[in-house]
Amino acid sequence: MARYDMADREDFTTARRGLIAELPGNVTGADGSVIFDPSEFDFIRDDVEAPDSVEPSLWRQSQLLREGGLFEVTKGLYQVRNNDIANLTVVEGEDGLIVVDCMSGVEAARQSMEMIRTHVSDKPVAAVIYTHTHVDHYGGVKGVVDADDVASGKVPIIAPGHQFDKYALGENVIAGNAMARRSFYAFGPLLDHGPRGAITCGIGIAVGNGPSVSYISPTDLITETGARREIAGLEFEFLYAPDTEAPEEMHIWIPQLAALTCAENANHTLHNVQTLRGARTRDARNFARYLDETLERWGAEAQVHYGPHTWPVWGNDDIVSFLESQRDTYKYVHDQALRLANKGYTPLEAAEVVELPDELARNWANRGYHGTLHHDVRAVFTKELGMWDGDPVSLHPHPPVESAKRFVAFVGADKILDEGRRAFESGDYRWVAEIVHPLVFAQPDNAAARELQADAYEQMGYQAEGPQWRGIFLSAALELREGIRPAPYRAAGADTVAAMPIDILFDFVAVHIVGEKAANADIRIDFDFADEDVRWTMWVRRGVLHARKGTSDRAQLTVRGPKQALTGVLLNPALAQQLQNAGSVELEGDPQVLVRLGELLDSFDPRFPIVTP
Repeated sequence: MARYDMADREDFTTARRGLIAELPGNVTGADGSVIFDPSEFDFIRDDVEAPDSVEPSLWRQSQLLREGGLFEVTKGLYQVRNNDIANLTVVEGEDGLIVVDCMSGVEAARQSMEMIRTHVSDKPVAAVIYTHTHVDHYGGVKGVVDADDVASGKVPIIAPGHQFDKYALGENVIAGNAMARRSFYAFGPLLDHGPRGAITCGIGIAVGNGPSVSYISPTDLITETGARREIAGLEFEFLYAPDTEAPEEMHIWIPQLAALTCAENANHTLHNVQTLRGARTRDARNFARYLDETLERWGAEAQVHYGPHTWPVWGNDDIVSFLESQRDTYKYVHDQALRLANKGYTPLEAAEVVELPDELARNWANRGYHGTLHHDVRAVFTKELGMWDGDPVSLHPHPPVESAKRFVAFVGADKILDEGRRAFESGDYRWVAEIVHPLVFAQPDNAAARELQADAYEQMGYQAEGPQWRGIFLSAALELREGIRPAPYRAAGADTVAAMPIDILFDFVAVHIVGEKAANADIRIDFDFADEDVRWTMWVRRGVLHARKGTSDRAQLTVRGPKQALTGVLLNPALAQQLQNAGSVELEGDPQVLVRLGELLDSFDPRFPIVTP
């Protein structure tokens, strides 16, 4: 049986269904810079066969994702798709619009709302709903709604969970520099768009070129399944689905429209159980569990399923089949990974042998365009068994550079290059990458080794069905040849930092403390957040920064002012005197304590090396 059925063209019909208007052109920033240019994807035409440098299944998915514009999903429900990595969904109520997810950037969201205003309705926004805690679903919120309207209570922002802010902001900030650097590889922003570079992101067209990421905290949290809200004359019912694709996530049912979304727990792609950019490992069991509960609650009634990525599914039979197939895929990945773990397989060994049953594998919606079967199987091991694979050799190895130097000294650089070239000529690119990697790490100036490693990664990228694997391999090849390029976007924007809950703010500062420098420190500072009428005390001792609500009679300094100013002091203590002179903060006590704190803080370079030591 063929790996997949390229003659199946049904998705091409559904991806175009309901088109009202094409995208109006570029998404641009306030300064005229181009955030997203749809013409960059003109090479992905429907009448062009997959080039040799693109895996055919990925080419097909990319052809589908190029279908951008404003679409009517069903009467009263509309989507703008593929001017951003995520969709913007608008539900038209009696006297207002309900926006479900807001894309990743203000500019794309604003363009999308302008299309809604032009072609659908000019009613005011009555509510915004975030389906989960990832930036491509809240980042464009200020292109959808005015922050003052939210603050005044005029427009609620509805979101899942008890701690939405903590997970939305903390995940993208505390380890944000590492996540951003890894995402530069996975999502391909360092690559040119074209048959030999970035294609699409598999789950969406592309990450914008430096979009403005905004944030407004939710005002109405959904914390239990069965919760309902009436908005603009429509009823919304929610299924709370935590610890699935995001730490906080929910499914939404609109009975008057017979419209259902399972957020990112059901897509036209296999999802990540573990992201390659880096995030908390997800629970594949919960994907299946909540999809099954959704089928039980609304499966008999749903007539359309829409998502924050890719295109909708219409018709009850097709919706049920789609959700059942996604449910069974995640359950299969989970159960088979643990079956093999219980038989003594390591994560990599299990990932090499687990294959989906034909009925699941040949379903286009289960192909690995975002997650892949290989790394999802390994992720189940991480979630259930932790970071160690069970083999003592991996428990306490030498660090990569030291191990590489020993390996090269033992084998010899010339012999490694000879074997690498032989393997490349035979098409064994994985072995090239494996054997040449130590030579690159032991001798980073060895141009022949770097070029051979780059050639191998390039071929692995061309063969990858998963666009994140493609992006990682091709970005690695680019970096080996040309060095590290400037970072295309920041880990945390101003809105993200400003909106951080105070406990997350202190956590963020804590990961900047250089432990060895702070080992003998004794710093105690009280912070009076005047605009929030709350006080926190912070101390650094034994290399660790702690903070808790309240004040301390041992504080050496009190810093008083609005949260925004105190955030500036915490992230850059050298600003304190300048802010005091401007009247933004008050300092009471010894200001030299802030000087000492500043001396203990590390800085993070978003261009740290990955494929070289």
